[in-house]
Amino acid sequence: MASYQTAKVSNINGRPNQFEITGTQGQKYFQSYDSTIIFITSEGSVNLDEKYWDYSRTTGKYRNIFLGETKKETEQKIKTGEYQLLNLNTP
Repeated sequence: MASYQTAKVSNINGRPNQFEITGTQGQKYFQSYDSTIIFITSEGSVNLDEKYWDYSRTTGKYRNIFLGETKKETEQKIKTGEYQLLNLNTP
């Protein structure tokens, strides 16, 4: 029998439409509704979607939970280049 690995998906704090996805190689995603908000590589690099990372109050609340930090801390990490802003939702 062949073995395979699958990604794991869970709701953040049991909230519908707010998902934490863990890939088979250890990468992590935060998805709000149908938009990818954050992608963390298996090496730990943090990438935020340039359009949706601060889209709404709800997105912000669950972004903060996912990253374990405040919006102010996230903004500082973007400013210093620790976090990259990319288009994570290309068609």
